[in-house]
Amino acid sequence: MSKDLKITDKELETIKEQQQKIQTVVYDLGALEAKKFEISAALKEFNDALNETKKELEEKYGQVNINLQDGSYEEIVPEVEAEEVK
Repeated sequence: MSKDLKITDKELETIKEQQQKIQTVVYDLGALEAKKFEISAALKEFNDALNETKKELEEKYGQVNINLQDGSYEEIVPEVEAEEVK
């Protein structure tokens, strides 16, 4: 007759709890990766929209620096022209 080889009930419970915690963390990491992908896609969309707006403004006003506080702007003078003005 062979004796059943078993760990204690407490040891078994500890292992089960640890396995559950690992599964939870792995699931959460997957969810975070999915959210990261979502956020990255949104960032690309916002950057594309901003670049399109900048292009439209440059066509309308030329190369300018825009004050984001009040909407005023200054023309950007190329360095060659700036040196000639001095």
